[in-house]
Amino acid sequence: MADELLAQTLTHLSALVACDTRNPPREIDTGGIFDYIRQHLPGFQCTVSDHGAGAVSLLAVRGSPTTLFNVHLDTVPAAPGWSQDPHQLQIRDDRAIGLGACDIKGAAAALLTAAANTSGDAAFLFSSDEEANDARCIAAFLATDHGFTDVIVSEPTECQAVLAHRGIAAACVRFSGISGHASKITDPLQSAVHQALIWGQQALQLAEGESHQRFGGLTGMPFNIGKIDGGIKANMIAAEAELRLGFRPLPSQSLPSLHSRLAALLPECQKTYTVTFAGPPLPAGDTAAAEERRLQARDFAEGLNLPIGHAVDFWTEASLFSEAGLNALVFGPGSIAQAHSANEWVELSQLRTVTAHYIRIIG
Repeated sequence: MADELLAQTLTHLSALVACDTRNPPREIDTGGIFDYIRQHLPGFQCTVSDHGAGAVSLLAVRGSPTTLFNVHLDTVPAAPGWSQDPHQLQIRDDRAIGLGACDIKGAAAALLTAAANTSGDAAFLFSSDEEANDARCIAAFLATDHGFTDVIVSEPTECQAVLAHRGIAAACVRFSGISGHASKITDPLQSAVHQALIWGQQALQLAEGESHQRFGGLTGMPFNIGKIDGGIKANMIAAEAELRLGFRPLPSQSLPSLHSRLAALLPECQKTYTVTFAGPPLPAGDTAAAEERRLQARDFAEGLNLPIGHAVDFWTEASLFSEAGLNALVFGPGSIAQAHSANEWVELSQLRTVTAHYIRIIG
């Protein structure tokens, strides 16, 4: 029976991988992959919503469930180094290889198999905007009177229930200098590029100062300056520069406070600090609320007989559900180490395992 269920999951996974849902460019509409999913959820009431700019969601409900499964269908673009067509699933060495096979179309395929092999109450929310850090689908869903109390977000966790993960933050800092001939520079802060470099050094020191912070086995605050643009040429003082950064706070760290501290660095220069994306940690809330929500999620996982794993460094939309008051955990097949990589893959054994869990939970 397990082999038959795996075969069904792989059939679905092959079809899902064949659908081009790269994000960017997020050229996704209400047909394509959403047509396939609707066709394979007989007995479900399916509602498809177009939120614009390629953000599409499908809510499928059977019966009167209180638990929601959430899966995003968009993928990152294919990384350099693929040795095969990324949109053609291949099975090799107990691995299913294809773009999105791990993150997270393997979970979507397993849910379709579970739906076909059960008759119990079930609800699935499929979305297409997660990889763009543009959570229109989840925000629109949470704004409705949905009636769900619990959510399982099916990101790759190696078939363990994850109850906590870092938040995610991104910002853009723009600097203004005074243009002129490079031979006439008398103060480093005349140059917007110099300002960006000095500010960046201070920001790195601030992040290093958070290395003592702890939460649920996670330590410190990963911080990255991903891009600096500015200036025209070496013999011209740069009048403008732009720096883009990202960091991953712990559930116990305050995002507004961290942004405020970063924005206050290098006060003598002319700059604007703009938050470009902010996703809360899981569980969301201040320290006391986060701990209460973590314990509630543990009870939820234990009630479902799910193995409980450690907190993870990567971000998921489970935190958005947690912030809205739902009991949220992350549980799906695959390892984050394979996500976003060339020749992305998920182990067949994990597809077997998660399909069995989904069937048991729904059944």
